[in-house]
Amino acid sequence: MNQDERIRLERNFYIIGLCIPFVGAVLFWLKCVIPAEILTKLMFPCVFYVVTGLYCPGCGGTRALKALLEGKILLSFCYHPVVAYCAALYLWFMISHTIEYLSGHRWNIGMRYRNLYLYLTLVIIIINTAVKDIALTAFHTDLLKLLECSQALV
Repeated sequence: MNQDERIRLERNFYIIGLCIPFVGAVLFWLKCVIPAEILTKLMFPCVFYVVTGLYCPGCGGTRALKALLEGKILLSFCYHPVVAYCAALYLWFMISHTIEYLSGHRWNIGMRYRNLYLYLTLVIIIINTAVKDIALTAFHTDLLKLLECSQALV
């Protein structure tokens, strides 16, 4: 990837990153407006889990995002570590590029795109899924339900 392509890619990521809080605000507003009974009816169960009895690579992600938005970073990490990892990357990218853009590119500190970030995400997802499914099949321990029960006690 040449320099111009990299700059264009990072600028596009930055624009998308600026849109994320607005999309989140709209979703939060919809959550406040739509009654909880309707929202629960709109939630579909994980088809992979229903068919196989095993967790899919995304299971726990919604709970992890909810916990992260509530400020429970450790709980979010336990539900699905990729959510906290992506949130950290997002914050690092957005803050560093905002500083770079506001300084007129005098401070060249913007986080640069690397395929390594994607590979690490994939490794985290594979390890997370393997740990949950091994605990479920070999030890008959449902880690996500265990986390939910522990939160109910708090």
